[in-house]
Amino acid sequence: MNQTDLLNVLRRWGVRVDRALNKVLPRERTPPAVIHKAMRYSVFAGGKRLRPFLCLTAAEICGGRPESAMPTACALEVLHTYSLVHDDLPAMDDDDLRRGRPTNHKVFGEGMAILAGDALLTHAFRLMAENARVPGVSAARAVEVVRVVAEAAGSLGMVGGQAVDLASADGATRGGPRARVLDFIHRRKTGALIKASLDAGAVLAGGTSKQRRALATYGEQIGLAFQIADDVLDIVGNKKLLGKRGSDRDNGKLTFPAVYGLEESRRRAARAVARAKDALSLFGKKAETLSALADYIIERDR
Repeated sequence: MNQTDLLNVLRRWGVRVDRALNKVLPRERTPPAVIHKAMRYSVFAGGKRLRPFLCLTAAEICGGRPESAMPTACALEVLHTYSLVHDDLPAMDDDDLRRGRPTNHKVFGEGMAILAGDALLTHAFRLMAENARVPGVSAARAVEVVRVVAEAAGSLGMVGGQAVDLASADGATRGGPRARVLDFIHRRKTGALIKASLDAGAVLAGGTSKQRRALATYGEQIGLAFQIADDVLDIVGNKKLLGKRGSDRDNGKLTFPAVYGLEESRRRAARAVARAKDALSLFGKKAETLSALADYIIERDR
């Protein structure tokens, strides 16, 4: 599959996910309107819908119907959006732009942005629980998905990675050498939710332990490659295409180029992609799209 075909697949699934998100999020005029407007502002600010796509595709290659995982796919995008809203706050990365638009707190104020993030996070778990109402999805599978995603999103995953990232600002590291701290941050801050997205789809489809392990390895490796690529683009990327000004270097954040340099960072990303594709051998041609996605992660310009 070439990059054009992959992007067409991603766009088609993105349209379907957006339609579903429009249905499962409260309307802007639902009281209190201000919070629902703030929530929808960030959810519909654009984006690749990568995590929903991973969830739906994992369900499909594990023998399930992608549509049966749609509530959880939406939940993952809603949860991811909450993390971006909070990540942009002045106390965190202090970003003015996200996907080419003013960040949530710039439009609605810092307090409302915090509440919008809180509301998105809690709504995500409602959506995951509602996946048990889909025919063919047992309550036990839905509960396992909640466990998997909660662990990936909390202090053992994304929030934990963000905490160490904040503690490592201005180049200071706590807990070990810079390379080890960097790995700790990004396996949790970025990689954990990507890995959980794949695992959630596999669980909902009744995937085997072997399938779940293979997808977990794939998820870990593309999560690593994705973060390295983001760090590289933060330095060399076109800011207009990226839709953000790139604040990591200005904020003294611990990044792959800061630790390894640009060329070694690119080599590490390429090795991660190779390992990710190796993990897909279990699925044969059914994993063609995921294999193409791994390549795209380090070839993209935004």
